[in-house]
Amino acid sequence: MSITIDRPGDVRTGTAGCRILRRHTIVTTHGMDGVLLVAAELRACGGLVKEMAVDVREGVGCSELTCSVSMTAEEAAEFATRLRALPSVESVDPY
Repeated sequence: MSITIDRPGDVRTGTAGCRILRRHTIVTTHGMDGVLLVAAELRACGGLVKEMAVDVREGVGCSELTCSVSMTAEEAAEFATRLRALPSVESVDPY
């Protein structure tokens, strides 16, 4: 379990809070192709992905990708929405 505290943003810089590591579990379909599609989207986040683990098994309908990404609360909501738009993504769950 992790505890996250989002600080109020700085009006002068327009920041929406502090950037902390947020873990997400992403469930995908289409085997390795689906996972690679999600990995490509994570790569587009730049250097914000700090760790990633993938579980792809032959004969199983869904694969799981777990990652820790450095982001604010606002960015986390956009991140989940962006990933859910991918055709192979079944769910995006923070934990």
